[in-house]
Amino acid sequence: MQLHDGIATVRHAHLMLRPDVSRVLFRPFHPDSLRELKIVSRVMSLSEEQSQQRLAELLEDLEERDGQAKGYFLEQFEAVSSNLLTDEVLSDTRKLLIGAYFTQQYSFESAALFNPSLVPHPDQSGLPPGSLRFVVSLRATGEGHLSSITFRCGIVDADGNIEIEAATRFVTAPRLVPMAAYDKLLFERKLQEIGCETELSKLIMESLEDTFSFDALQSSIDLISRRVGITNPDDHPDLRAILLLARSNYEVGFSPGQSLSARVIFPQAPTESAGMEDARFVLFREDNGSRVYYATYTAYDGRVAIPQLLETADFLNFKMSTLNGRAIANKGVALFPRKINGCYVMLSRHDNENIHLMFSDSLHFWHKSQLLLKPTYSWEFVQMGNCGSPIETEAGWLVLSHGVGPLRKYSIGAFLLDRDDPARVIGRLRHPLLTPNEAERAGYVPNVVYSCGAMVHNGVLVLPYAMSDSASTFATVRLADLLNAMTSHL
Repeated sequence: MQLHDGIATVRHAHLMLRPDVSRVLFRPFHPDSLRELKIVSRVMSLSEEQSQQRLAELLEDLEERDGQAKGYFLEQFEAVSSNLLTDEVLSDTRKLLIGAYFTQQYSFESAALFNPSLVPHPDQSGLPPGSLRFVVSLRATGEGHLSSITFRCGIVDADGNIEIEAATRFVTAPRLVPMAAYDKLLFERKLQEIGCETELSKLIMESLEDTFSFDALQSSIDLISRRVGITNPDDHPDLRAILLLARSNYEVGFSPGQSLSARVIFPQAPTESAGMEDARFVLFREDNGSRVYYATYTAYDGRVAIPQLLETADFLNFKMSTLNGRAIANKGVALFPRKINGCYVMLSRHDNENIHLMFSDSLHFWHKSQLLLKPTYSWEFVQMGNCGSPIETEAGWLVLSHGVGPLRKYSIGAFLLDRDDPARVIGRLRHPLLTPNEAERAGYVPNVVYSCGAMVHNGVLVLPYAMSDSASTFATVRLADLLNAMTSHL
């Protein structure tokens, strides 16, 4: 790690968060319908005694996951039960065994564990004086380069020393629950935004209440389809777009008994089928003083990357929503932790090159932006971007940035914005805060240091960062020294 701009000391935490191939979760395995039928038939050909023996062997391999596995196997059995050829009542053993054949284990962080984001933990009880408990989110990448969002819990003490709790071996993807209610006006605005405000969509929306459930939407689509003579709604582009929008707005939840590191948010929506990338978490203060965690992240379907919004109060239940507008159309947007002059404020890079500033009266729609910073120094000539949500300090909004230079080398920089007028830049590092050192240059994507969000504790900037898109670590720097380095040359 290299130092520039006279910053007194950048400390390394001497701990690494590395990908662990032994950490696995259950995923469905469903081949084509003919193969499903054959597999079910083969399991049914076993005797009850053979079925009991095979199931016992499977559960023994799973050790402490026995209880969790049984519940998941029964879910997978229900998903394929239509392949049964008779109405014969099956034993639990037989159901569990059939379900096991349609279950696979997935090593969700076997390839990389990177692009961390840091926020205070919602529970600060039982800590020594001067310490803070935090949540670090990470992008976990496994087989097929499929990315999900995973978590760790840690503590930073009064002197800036960092400890991370050991992660559990087994993890659980959350239960998917339908969105409790869609707001009709908001849904219609989103349909208009994606170019799906047609006569057919108007008929469907007119039949719905001011708030409606997914089941109500599906029933409306089926009813209107029959009325206008559409025999196969799945093949109609307008109807596909409406359902895609609905499925991109969803909720997931975990059991309160699960440790934080056992929770993994796995892709659920069609827009996320190839991954959920680079969550930038922020603890947001509402106008009424209440607080909620938001995170902007990138949903990727293998062709198109679009920004999404995550919301949680407790890291147990999460709500995912679409973001819309011309100014939001790129990766790497970051939300300010409170409204400024009555507006939500966000950083973006919708032109793939410069950092922009956006204001909106709606958290979900971003139509206008203004240029904030251009690449100016040689280490950022290719492009700039943010490294997480701005951090409010007495001196101004501290924004960590990344710059891309020759050989596609990523470095971390910083700049400072006026607290009341964030369109005004009042400080900026001329040289990187961090550049990849010899030990950090090799990895899945070489020559990269990158972060999705830091925080300040007790006058110290705590900065988690990824090394070459492979693993993650931490650095700390005194806030006063960093602020001085950004402004001393102005």
